[in-house]
Amino acid sequence: MSAPSKPSEAMIFYDIAMRPPIASTCCSPNPWKSRLALNFKNIAYSTTWVPLPNVAEVRCALGVDACRKFSDGTNFYTLPILIDPNTDSKIGDSFDIAVYLEAKYPNSGSGNLFPPQNLDFVFNPDSALLVPLSEQRESEHDEYARFNTYVDAAFTAHTSLMAYILPFDPATAEASKAEFIRRAGVKSWDDFEVKGEKREEIKESFRLMLGDLGKLFLRDTSGPFLLGEQASYADLIVGGWLRMMRVTLPENEWEEARGWHGGIFGRLYDGLKKYAEVK
Repeated sequence: MSAPSKPSEAMIFYDIAMRPPIASTCCSPNPWKSRLALNFKNIAYSTTWVPLPNVAEVRCALGVDACRKFSDGTNFYTLPILIDPNTDSKIGDSFDIAVYLEAKYPNSGSGNLFPPQNLDFVFNPDSALLVPLSEQRESEHDEYARFNTYVDAAFTAHTSLMAYILPFDPATAEASKAEFIRRAGVKSWDDFEVKGEKREEIKESFRLMLGDLGKLFLRDTSGPFLLGEQASYADLIVGGWLRMMRVTLPENEWEEARGWHGGIFGRLYDGLKKYAEVK
């Protein structure tokens, strides 16, 4: 039996609620990867917005295991989660969501999320990352899985540029900040603010990293994507992080960053807008 082109019943997608209007401020990169993938595959879904302090409770209530752990072995409960009532499936990792959508609905939307390509980008952080990365698991899309891990590491290593102006919902801001303070082992939220020479140093490191990543986009300049005019999940991986940058960097720094390296990442951000509808 051939795979259905589309699911008959809309899926339920769980994302982290930020400050109203939520559709303009949602900025968690992994949920964004999944939203872009859902829209790319033209899948009907609705978003359930979860306040950040309630993520662990909601994930546990849905019976979806944590897919990451902190360095001390405790579970890191986060989103996204996708529920597909057509197959009674619950998927709780952004990469697994993309793999699931392509496997179950290969004929839907804008094509194959995982076309063959060489994704030879490597980044190894100099120090431990505050937020744990998704674990690599063997799959038929290992090239993409490795790329996802390295891109996550590269951007996570520079999130000190973005954390301080995260658009927390005022109703839960204090609880959310307290959790970040606890994880980082700092004394107050002001410790997350990076200014002056230190900020310029991190920005330069970020610019150089994006230059290395940008080399992949120069192999085919017929369009904004790695494969030119054809988008793939690799573009969506980077696009999820660009969405975070757009919301959490000061406006002038966002404009500066989207113009780095000949505007590669500004063009990618703009090219992915057609898949960025918040439903």
